[in-house]
Amino acid sequence: MNTNFSEKELNPLGNLDEWEDDVISRYPEPGTKQKEDYRNYVDSDRVATVKRFYELNHTYQTYDFVVEKEREFLKFDKRQMSIWDAVDFLNTLVDDSDPDTDLDQFQHLLQTSEAIRQDGHPDWFVLTGFMHDLGKVLCLFGEPQWAVVGDTFPVGCKHSDKIVYSEYFEANPDSKDPRYNTKYGVYEPNCGLDKVKMSWGHDEYIYQIMKNYIPEEGLYMLRYHSFYPQHRENAYDHLMSKHDHEMFKWVDKFNPYDLYSKVPVPPDAKTLRPYYEDLVAKYLPNVLNF
Repeated sequence: MNTNFSEKELNPLGNLDEWEDDVISRYPEPGTKQKEDYRNYVDSDRVATVKRFYELNHTYQTYDFVVEKEREFLKFDKRQMSIWDAVDFLNTLVDDSDPDTDLDQFQHLLQTSEAIRQDGHPDWFVLTGFMHDLGKVLCLFGEPQWAVVGDTFPVGCKHSDKIVYSEYFEANPDSKDPRYNTKYGVYEPNCGLDKVKMSWGHDEYIYQIMKNYIPEEGLYMLRYHSFYPQHRENAYDHLMSKHDHEMFKWVDKFNPYDLYSKVPVPPDAKTLRPYYEDLVAKYLPNVLNF
């Protein structure tokens, strides 16, 4: 499918962090600047690329697209790697021209996990923070940026107007398909998110890789940390079960660490490495299939 897209369509963002910067601008840390003051969108150099990113994401993330991506990637036959190989692999995503991405990927991952550890959370929670962005290796398997990052949302039912740039769903074929364009679409009321297909990206991919190794609370964090239409806007209560709502308390607990853990002084990766080697070895096998 990738051959159908130009390079600009595959990679409209300067780097993947532009999506996260956009999320923070929409949901600034409590007690900081309000949304309208956080960044002047009209004057932002990045607004055009972010809008183009969402236009592509909302146009092409269809139910059939997700089914095809699951078929392709959930065979886990792309590459065998240890976690440390995967971290090194991710280093090739660093954009040397962007001053905001001068940390190596180990330091980048540590910013989230160390903030969690410093607050005294269980070690599986720390590991979840460390692992949550490793699914971005999808980019290195040739996937377009809009099939790796971005706010996630259910496919197979009506798109909520609470999703960022929801107007771009007008071009999505599912919005005209009577199977998929009603409130519940192919689902039943409060059927539970385990029965719902989400737009494809790094959240679902790393969840699927980790699902046999860490507690359910951590798995919810991995699978739904980019599901902003729900954990910030409550747009899909009608699909969620009581159990989902209980587990989303953990997603809500994780979210501030995901968004607001960047620190001016980078973590000391050399000093911290032995702790994380032991932590990874406690929960995960030596080699994982990606």
